[in-house]
Amino acid sequence: MKNTLVTLFSPFTGKKRAVQISAIILLLAGAAYTLFSQYYPLQPGTTQQNTPTPGVAVASPSATPAATHGGVFATVVSVVDGDTIKIEGGEIVRYIGVNTPETVAPNRPVECYGKEASAKNKELVQGKRVELEKDVSARDKYGRLLRFVWIGDTMINEALVREGYAQVSTYPPDVKYQALFVEAQRLAVAEKRGLWSGECPLPPTHTPKGPTSTPSATPTL
Repeated sequence: MKNTLVTLFSPFTGKKRAVQISAIILLLAGAAYTLFSQYYPLQPGTTQQNTPTPGVAVASPSATPAATHGGVFATVVSVVDGDTIKIEGGEIVRYIGVNTPETVAPNRPVECYGKEASAKNKELVQGKRVELEKDVSARDKYGRLLRFVWIGDTMINEALVREGYAQVSTYPPDVKYQALFVEAQRLAVAEKRGLWSGECPLPPTHTPKGPTSTPSATPTL
């Protein structure tokens, strides 16, 4: 193409000048083609392959996050209190291994730091997709699902203890993360967070007595 243009323009401009003009014409033609291909659709009957940008993962719109803790996913539709939630389908989920001050227990007053714990739980999980991990027991004696609740790599049970909104309350055989909870509470106490800040009377410490230990007759909500 370039040689053809040089031959065409040489009689009028001389060969050196014709070479320069030909180069400019080819440059402009390339730029025009690039712009045309970007802003005008392909002609009928032609196809274009979508090539992902190197190094960039393209997620499928229908992709579901993998359960990294062996649980199942559910959406939290409401928060009952600091350690209890309601999920899609109507099931009630009680957090394993922790207990927050009461706010909705029948015939019991709202306990110190209960409203704060409920508000924190709502902030963490309300309307979110969570992973529910089972330990040994599927349900408590009140029919509620017993689960560890995860958002990504954050376990909400532990987070509530670590920030002082909940205390450790483990009932065998569901003891998978007991050591983790105990350490979280130790740090919360040392840093005087939440329940341990001096704002409330110190809550009684629950110590599991064995595989047959059960909560009191009144549901711990």
